[in-house]
Amino acid sequence: MSSSAGIPPRIHPARTAATALFLLTTLNLFNFIDRYVLPGVQALVQREFHINDAQTGFLTSAFFFTYMLIAPLTGWLGDRLPRKPLIIAGALLWSAATLLTGTVHSYQTLLIRHAVVGIGEATFSIFAPALLADFYPEEDRNRVLSIFYVSIPVGGALGYVLGGQLGQHCGWRAPFYVAAVPGVLIALAFWFFVREPKRGSADTLKPTAERTSVLRLLKNGAYLTATFGMAMWTFTVGGISTWLPTFLHRFAGYSVAGAGLTAGEITAIDGLLATIAGGWVAQLWLKRNHRALYLVSAWSVLTSIPFAALVFFGPPRFLLPAAYAAEFFLFFSTGPLNAAIVNSVSAAIRSTAISINLLIIHLFGDFPSPRFIGWISDRHNLRMGLGATIITLAASAIILFAGSRFAPHLPDLEPPQLSS
Repeated sequence: MSSSAGIPPRIHPARTAATALFLLTTLNLFNFIDRYVLPGVQALVQREFHINDAQTGFLTSAFFFTYMLIAPLTGWLGDRLPRKPLIIAGALLWSAATLLTGTVHSYQTLLIRHAVVGIGEATFSIFAPALLADFYPEEDRNRVLSIFYVSIPVGGALGYVLGGQLGQHCGWRAPFYVAAVPGVLIALAFWFFVREPKRGSADTLKPTAERTSVLRLLKNGAYLTATFGMAMWTFTVGGISTWLPTFLHRFAGYSVAGAGLTAGEITAIDGLLATIAGGWVAQLWLKRNHRALYLVSAWSVLTSIPFAALVFFGPPRFLLPAAYAAEFFLFFSTGPLNAAIVNSVSAAIRSTAISINLLIIHLFGDFPSPRFIGWISDRHNLRMGLGATIITLAASAIILFAGSRFAPHLPDLEPPQLSS
């Protein structure tokens, strides 16, 4: 195959793809470090601004509100404009907003700041997987996206630890300063070292009407079930990730720093191991069963339910072992489920489809869940609030099992080789 458009002959495409994967994964790491610094310092923020749990949860909800609103517009742009400058602009915006957190001295201003960060992060979350899909064919996307999305739990864990440890000793604003600078440096490296491939250059599946029309997404069963299954999963993961350090602080007797460190350890260890393992298992199963991306995701979500129940309502001695088990099975589906979304549509509408997916999963997922859990907590307790996520886990598993029958048949071909 000839070199993709936009890649000069002197650069080997495989090396360009690997460089893009490395830089985008690293940028995503700091994207999630920034996002999870706030949960790590929530107790300190509550103390300074005298806010209740519902108001605290609304900070995260505000982030996802702007994230959702901007997603459809950025998706439309991503299918019509080069994605590389859009990725860089988004990274610079969220880094600047993070850096300016030091000037925040009221709850309302902090709310606005967190909302602005959502605008910057929405662009990256849409364009990065769409761009990677143009470097790698369908058969490789589960593997590649499993690598890319490892940065979510690891970044979230580092955000917990950075927020809890540095926040307790240097004040809650200090971690935001530290989290801001790397995003700028990585964005600059991406600008200089990555050339954008031709849109759709790695696709091998037939571009049917359901895969190439935005309006026909309503009839695309593979896309819809993966999206709504992910939405229920996101409700759970978004709620737990926001409230886990606070839960450990209140019910397990941890200090603010200790709660952030423990939540970070659980998320980092489980997220790293489970995302890699889930991608590996799905990749092996995919060779024998075209439904593997959906089935791996459904079974892992279903398996996490009893462990999550044990965390929230079980004896204290089982809290940590059950938390490790629950998060392991939650993160097991990360790569396969995202690969299912990317493979369900063709390149012509991929950015738009991802943006609609993000709108739906956040609208029904982690936009309402932090505030909803906080609302229940204010009226009952945090155990009851977090317990609501068990219902959405069950819904996610049911949707994904049903969706497996819509999974596309991937062509049994060797990945196309790009010549220099």
